[in-house]
Amino acid sequence: MDNVFMGNFHRLPVTFTRGEGVWLYDTEGKKYLDFSAGIAVNCLGHGYAPLVKAISEQAAKCNHVCNYYQNDTSLRFAQKLVAACAGMKNLFLSNSGVEANEAACKIARKYSLKKYGPGRHTIVTLRGSFHGRTITMLAATGQDSFHKDFGPFTEGFTYIPGNDIEALEKALDTKTVAGLLIEAVQGEGGVRPQSQEFIETAARLCAERDILLMFDEIQCGMGRTGTFLGFEHYRYGGKPVKADIVTLAKSLAGGIPAGAVLAGEKAAGVFESGDHNSTFGGNPVAAAAGLVVLETINKPEFLAEISRKGEKIMSAIKSWNLPQIREVRGRGLLIGIDIDKDAWPFLEKAIARAGEKKCGLLILSAGQKTLRLLPPLVISDSEIEQGLEMLKEIIN
Repeated sequence: MDNVFMGNFHRLPVTFTRGEGVWLYDTEGKKYLDFSAGIAVNCLGHGYAPLVKAISEQAAKCNHVCNYYQNDTSLRFAQKLVAACAGMKNLFLSNSGVEANEAACKIARKYSLKKYGPGRHTIVTLRGSFHGRTITMLAATGQDSFHKDFGPFTEGFTYIPGNDIEALEKALDTKTVAGLLIEAVQGEGGVRPQSQEFIETAARLCAERDILLMFDEIQCGMGRTGTFLGFEHYRYGGKPVKADIVTLAKSLAGGIPAGAVLAGEKAAGVFESGDHNSTFGGNPVAAAAGLVVLETINKPEFLAEISRKGEKIMSAIKSWNLPQIREVRGRGLLIGIDIDKDAWPFLEKAIARAGEKKCGLLILSAGQKTLRLLPPLVISDSEIEQGLEMLKEIIN
């Protein structure tokens, strides 16, 4: 019956029925250790009791209010999220990351239009970036493989290589550019962190040229890299880098669809009544889940543990000295492993292991020859060690 779905997913041969912590169970009762977290969504794992309780209680009280009105849970969530993101003044709540990125680009274009007039509307992004799959966000995505068959695209986007200071300086033209949209650590693009020099230069040039600096934190935000937001690892002028716009989704509500675009001082007053909207954005059930996520992960000790666990995983993989592994890189629990063969067969082997032995392993790819690890942020040391043992066997 799986042919009821369109053919746009290349699915692995497993159907899950339930999850518990960092484990998933299929229709045959086989057990799998989750090193994918639903592509960075299930930050608190599966069946996390406080999350289940909050969702259930909110659904029983009120599961939707149209945007003519306000909801108390959504308001509390919005207040706490703005407070958690340093330098942000207000936000718009959406359903997904691609919607958040669309809103961010609309804000940048309107900001520039109102201040400088027509013509200054280009959004600069990076080669290897991924910002979503709508026609406009495909145009923003700097990977040709995602563009095939879907043109013509929304105009006004241009790409530069990541960590290329010279290209950055040339691209940020004050006559044509409204915003710079970047991921502090590219996820789909192969788990590639930007350098301190590149982000510092971007912050300086955007400030000097009044170009909005926008960080797509959809995969690398919400504690994934060991700081609440991925760009908080970087500094400019001896202080943490400040963003004009931040976009969030994936982990934002721990598995319930949710997204957000947050605006700093420059961008906070750009949207006016009627400029942008969403039927389901700010849904009370998603907001209730988001409150649990915020209260759990946005603590110094929790974030420090993410960094420690990430170092533990990367150090272990590097110590194997396997000839199949070309490079290991990442931040926190966003880790990429470059290998000498196509990645997808390794994902299949990791799944198939459940039929041969006690449990399987769920891993991801990021490009043709990169394995990607995104375990739930609550994973324990013993579970990390189990996963690493399986991973080594699969690669070797």
